[in-house]
Amino acid sequence: MLTRQQKHILLKFFSLFSVVRGYNILVVVIAQYLASIYIFAHDKPLKTVLFDINLLMLVLASSATIAAGYIINNFYDSEKDLINRPRKTMLDRLVSQNTKLSFYFVLNFLAVIFASYVSFKAVLFFASYIFGIWLYSHRLKKRPMTGNLVSAILTVTPFFAIFIYYQNFELVIFAHAVFLFLLVSMRELTKDLENIKGDLALGYNTVPVVYGEEMSKRILSVLAISTMISGIVLILFFKIGYMFYFFYVSIALLVLFVLILWKSNKKLHYLLLHNILKFIIVAGVFSILLIDVSIVLNRL
Repeated sequence: MLTRQQKHILLKFFSLFSVVRGYNILVVVIAQYLASIYIFAHDKPLKTVLFDINLLMLVLASSATIAAGYIINNFYDSEKDLINRPRKTMLDRLVSQNTKLSFYFVLNFLAVIFASYVSFKAVLFFASYIFGIWLYSHRLKKRPMTGNLVSAILTVTPFFAIFIYYQNFELVIFAHAVFLFLLVSMRELTKDLENIKGDLALGYNTVPVVYGEEMSKRILSVLAISTMISGIVLILFFKIGYMFYFFYVSIALLVLFVLILWKSNKKLHYLLLHNILKFIIVAGVFSILLIDVSIVLNRL
């Protein structure tokens, strides 16, 4: 039986875990390692990749930076989130703003320390990444289109760090990157539609607020079609093993997404659309295993 103090500490832990989106960070870590094994360093022995200390440091630096980014984003959006996500915000507020900011600086410091193990260039890369996240949270996210574009770039940046490390310039990597970037761009715009109430109340100049819901739906439809085309290109022109199953399912879900989109007019509808995109992204991470189901056994 937990004491009252232990329960309080446990609640604060869950609150902080909620703020830093620990589950999202775990998915990013898995994605970075799977992408390294199957895409970025597919020609290297499995053990070489798994036990590469430089890769580990880059993954840890990415995780620390992303966690810090969620904290600073939570800090600036606390009032908006109280309108859009009141239940989650009440949990997040169990940890004081001062404590969150302390963790923010500690996590960024750790990210730089991890990066310094790899190289000075890695330090500059993550210092720029940290600044970019702060600039987005503080200013850019309130600007239509610019905020969405920057957010999508920041989301794929951890994979760019691994890409630079392995310096693998195969065309298939860029094809996967385009597909992921388009999906993330869709998710960001869908989130804006989902959170339009809070954005309107607090003066966030997002695409739905400035240009309206109908224009946002048109942009989303164009992005969805572009993502489908990107998926078809990957199926037809690249060796992706059994991962083609994932892209077929993704295309079907994107068609469903567009159909639901044009009938949507409530927050619940946009939440459903957001969850469809999240499912595609997370499924895509684990579907990397389908590129070659025997690769782990053959490279042990």
